[in-house]
Amino acid sequence: MLRMKISCSTTSAGNIAMINTIAKITGLARASFLLSAVLTTLLLAGCDHAPEVIHISGAKMGTSYHITVVAEQPAPADLAEQIDNALNRVDLSMSTYKSESELSQFNRLPAGEQMTASAGLWDVLQTSRTVWQQSGGAFDPSVGPIVDLWGFGPVATGDRIPGDDEINQALANSGFEHLLINNDNQVIGKQLPIRLDLSAVAKGYAVDQVADLLEMLALPDYLVEVGGEMRVSGLNPKGQPWRIAIEKPDTLGQVEEVIGLQQGAVATSGDYRNYFEKDGQRYSHSIDPRTGRPITHRLASVTVISERCSDADAWATAFLVMGDKAALEMANQQSLAVYMLVRRNDQFEVEYSDAFKPYLSGQVAHSER
Repeated sequence: MLRMKISCSTTSAGNIAMINTIAKITGLARASFLLSAVLTTLLLAGCDHAPEVIHISGAKMGTSYHITVVAEQPAPADLAEQIDNALNRVDLSMSTYKSESELSQFNRLPAGEQMTASAGLWDVLQTSRTVWQQSGGAFDPSVGPIVDLWGFGPVATGDRIPGDDEINQALANSGFEHLLINNDNQVIGKQLPIRLDLSAVAKGYAVDQVADLLEMLALPDYLVEVGGEMRVSGLNPKGQPWRIAIEKPDTLGQVEEVIGLQQGAVATSGDYRNYFEKDGQRYSHSIDPRTGRPITHRLASVTVISERCSDADAWATAFLVMGDKAALEMANQQSLAVYMLVRRNDQFEVEYSDAFKPYLSGQVAHSER
């Protein structure tokens, strides 16, 4: 049986050439011209239509999500339900707010005991371990107890400033090096009573799960955004690369830069949305796992472009903790595309890695990492 696909995006001449080839293969070369004319008329008659643009949005994981799909072929009728199920799986695995989540079960696990991790949690822990190692501990999901101590976790503390003894005690019971990972059977455990907080990578992983689902469904033109982290592929409804805005690090949502992207993931981490002030001092939700205290340097916002959103999400958090100088040096060492906004003299100055330069000039429309 011979199957063929006539693409509405292919020129008529290209389709005629394809049909001529088929006529020769089937022994109908003498009638190929007539066959070409008839089949081209019949098969291309229904091709003069624009692709379907599908918009799906909702709330999940304590935030919102927005998905745009440019479908050249019919999408499944239950696409929204499949996407919702994919996000539910991530939420039920990695939420710190749901007591029944897989992560909450691990956090209640006594030191010395073990449990088998799901495929999703295992993947996120592997990503976390890689970035933790390469960032020198600037990214550390075991920072959970310290985040809670400062009131940025599931339980509000009324903007209370913890004492040095409390911080030191929390640091003593943290450290990703105390997580036990058995690569042979996906079993995880802990040497100390550490608690993990995967909020700095889970949204990026959720984006990847939805994007991978769309790829599996042969829907390669999309934008997936969960809580501000996103991944794109193909072209937007106008047939152009997706336009991604990098916001100024303020509450007004003004645009600092716009880049065109045809393939890749974008994640931004900043200290300007989640913080509290007390006695004239500003306390950011971005906690340095190495000191147990909120960051105090000038770096206000970091945007990372990578192939996978989970990687971009984790690295954006690490770079924000590191500060602009260390972050820029590390980004160049790792060949990561990084764009930073740094506070200087009541203004924001732009710094970026070597790998980000082509995006500013419009030379690159897809992530190379």
